[in-house]
Amino acid sequence: MYRNEDERRGIQASAALPQAVSGGGNSRGNGAGNGTGPTARTGPDLGPLLVGLQLTDSAFPSGFYTLSHSLEGFAHAGSVDSGSLPSLLRDLLLHGVGPADATALALAHRATAEGDLDAVAGVDAHLFATKLGREMRQASTRTGRQLLDLAAEVFDRPPITAYFDRVRRHGAPGTQAVAAGVIYAATGVPVRQAVACDLFAFCASFAGAALRLRLTDHRRAQSLLRGAAPVIERVAEEALRRELADVGATVFASDVMSGRHERAEARLFAS
Repeated sequence: MYRNEDERRGIQASAALPQAVSGGGNSRGNGAGNGTGPTARTGPDLGPLLVGLQLTDSAFPSGFYTLSHSLEGFAHAGSVDSGSLPSLLRDLLLHGVGPADATALALAHRATAEGDLDAVAGVDAHLFATKLGREMRQASTRTGRQLLDLAAEVFDRPPITAYFDRVRRHGAPGTQAVAAGVIYAATGVPVRQAVACDLFAFCASFAGAALRLRLTDHRRAQSLLRGAAPVIERVAEEALRRELADVGATVFASDVMSGRHERAEARLFAS
C-alpha cells in the first residue's frame, strides 16, 4: 500500500511514462511503425529551405562576401558611421538592390522555371548594362560565374549546368543575381523565398563588411540585420511585381563611391 496520497500519484505517473514515450495505447508517441515517426514528413518539404540556408551561408565560397557593395568607398570618404549604417543599407535595398538585382533574380527564376534560358540571358544582359561602374560589373560577373560553377557541382541540376555553359561561351554575362535566380529555380526554391534569401545574403555581406571596416561590432551588426527585415520584406514584394523594363538602380552616390574605390591605392574589398 502507499504511505500517502502523494506517493500513490507519483508511482502511478512514473508507471505511465513508458507507455507515453513508446506511443502505446492512445497516446501520441514517436509513431514508430505507423507512418508518423521522426522520419515521416509532417509539413512542407525542407529541401528548398536547406538550399536557401546553404546559399546564404557566408561559408559558401561564391566570393559574394569579398564585396563591400560600395561601403568601403563611403568609409574612405568619411560619409558613414555606425549611426548611419541602417539608413545607408535601407537606401541601397530600396533604390539599388531591389529595383535591379532582386528584380532580375525574380525574372530569371521565372524564365528558368519555364525552361527559357534565352529569356534568362536577356535578363542577364539587361542587368549587366545597368551597372554603371566597371568595378560593380566585374564584381557581379565574377561572383556570378563562381556561383554557377560551384552550384553546377553541388546541386547537379541541368538548368544550372546549361546556363553555366552559356556563360562560359560568352553567351551571357553571368551576373550574380541572375545566376542565383537560375540556381534557386533549378533546386525548387519558390521565387518569393529566393528573392528574400538573396536580399538577406546582401545584408549579411554588408554587415560583414561593416565589421571588417570597424564601423560596427558583432552585437550591433545583428541589430542591423534584424532592423533590415521589414525592408527586405517590402523590397521582395516590390521586386516580384516588376517587369524587365523596370530593372535598374538609382543610387548614384553608391556609383560615385564605387568609382572612387576603384581608384583607391589601398582596398580591403573587391568593390
